[in-house]
Amino acid sequence: MALFAHKYRRSTHGPIEVADPGRERTRYEQLDEQPSGSLLLERIGNTPLLRFDRIVQGLNGITLLAKAEWTNPGGSVKDRAAMFMVREAQANGSLRPRKTLLDATSGNTGIAFAMLGAALGFPVLLTMPSNVSPERKRILQAFGAAVEWTSPDEGSDGAIRRARELATADPSRFCYMDQYSNNANWRAHYETTGPEIWRQTSGRVTHFVAGLGTSGTFVGTVRRLRELNPLVQAISVQPDSPFHGLEGLKHMQTAMVPAIYDPRLADRNLEVETEAAYAMAKRLAREEGVLVGISAAAAVVASLRIAKQEAAAGRSATIVTVLPDSADKYLSERFWEES
Repeated sequence: MALFAHKYRRSTHGPIEVADPGRERTRYEQLDEQPSGSLLLERIGNTPLLRFDRIVQGLNGITLLAKAEWTNPGGSVKDRAAMFMVREAQANGSLRPRKTLLDATSGNTGIAFAMLGAALGFPVLLTMPSNVSPERKRILQAFGAAVEWTSPDEGSDGAIRRARELATADPSRFCYMDQYSNNANWRAHYETTGPEIWRQTSGRVTHFVAGLGTSGTFVGTVRRLRELNPLVQAISVQPDSPFHGLEGLKHMQTAMVPAIYDPRLADRNLEVETEAAYAMAKRLAREEGVLVGISAAAAVVASLRIAKQEAAAGRSATIVTVLPDSADKYLSERFWEES
């Protein structure tokens, strides 16, 4: 056998050949040695940037762009923050074997945690308002996450309070992520969303618009874009009242304000009515062929208001917003059927 000790190479482009150890490998041979496919975490981020031409038709000099975050494997923008928070918790040892990831959520971050728990092998317990859409409940069940339902009247704040109670009562059992206070949340967008927008617009972005929930998307993206261009305008979006139907967004004046929120970053804050978001969700479906979630529709409502102001002032603008998720978690909502 010593006579045949040199390596053999099985080429996918021909018969078995004897490989000369001194010969440089071809590009095809190098590709053959690379694993096929991609890991789940490798599919998070680098989402498409969509252009909505019909929505801004007639507004001279205006370009409206939106990040299609439902293309992340968990179906929302929250995959980014969840991945960063999990990686940091594993690195510092707070999320280790036999510990359960715990957090409060209105849906999308919980789904992202549940997906990562299933993929990486750790249990997940979520506290969540019981009035979230049926689709979200089914997705969490499919991923195998445990959920403790909280009062719908208390919204996400009630879920936060319950998660804190659980974490305090049994700290040895839980790794409490606390997405509303976790700096890895906004850093995910500083490291990924901001640079992606800058690259995809070739640095032409003039306005960035995003909704406020945990505020991580807004805070992290604005901080990075402002480093790249201090003149970028930052517009935050929130519901117009404490009682609203914009799942995932907070009315900051009356809600528990996330510790990571920095109100100094916003040049303007726009309040959006639930009915306006519903109408925009249907308009995007019928005019742009895009099915988006309710908070995404609210972000487009705000972006269009900015677009009209800029066009009326005779200014050109490249407005970029984030579409946190698609409509697949909201198709049971009755507004789709209303005229």
